[in-house]
Amino acid sequence: MEMGYSHLFEMSTFLEAFGTLEGWGFILSLIIIEGLLSADNALVLAAIVNKLPEKQRRKALLYGLWGAYVFRIIAIGVGIYLVQIAWVKYIGAAYLLWIAIKHFWDKARGSGGDGEDGEEDSGLQKLLAKTGLSLFVRTIITVEMMDIAFSIDSILAAFAISPNPWILIAGGLLGILMMRLVATVILKLMDKVPELENAAFVLIFIIGVKMILSTAKIYEMSHEMFFIILVAVFAITFLINRIRGRKNAVQ
Repeated sequence: MEMGYSHLFEMSTFLEAFGTLEGWGFILSLIIIEGLLSADNALVLAAIVNKLPEKQRRKALLYGLWGAYVFRIIAIGVGIYLVQIAWVKYIGAAYLLWIAIKHFWDKARGSGGDGEDGEEDSGLQKLLAKTGLSLFVRTIITVEMMDIAFSIDSILAAFAISPNPWILIAGGLLGILMMRLVATVILKLMDKVPELENAAFVLIFIIGVKMILSTAKIYEMSHEMFFIILVAVFAITFLINRIRGRKNAVQ
């Protein structure tokens, strides 16, 4: 089902998102994926604003949050049109497959890609330092740029899940808010169940495959099948965690 941005103002589109269990299921799926992919990013942003005086830290994060919201809405508005072009869908799907494969490749090589965000932040901060802007303004710009970089993966995944603009906006905005508010809780859960990180990238891979098959008109995955796969991935993840926990306890 393809949708234009004008459908945002149609009552049927709104009800499809908020008046059905299916719509809320999609929104919840987007929130979960956003949270799992971005929990560590929230701590990166916290480290950036930590350079400011205490009174300015909350302000910088608040401005960054609103900037992330504005960017997400603009990206969804533009993306609704772009994802109707087949080659754009293929590029988006290929990117999702690439980040999933890269995650497991880095894990297999024993480098998890740690430190990349910190290096990007450092380079950006050095560049901004030459502009003569105040530390507060430079920090807000850095937070905004990092927010945009962090959003690309989840925006592409969202478009592969549903074309409904209300679902995309609600899932994305609630996901950003949740990521900022409960990042520490999510990270603690991921410390207890480290396999959750892998589960997120397994889902990203599945979503990329889903987008390719749908665009090529080979197979259109039903909403029910997607939710079954989502539940199965998390069920298997927790099962693997319990099995590993018992093995470690025996040793």
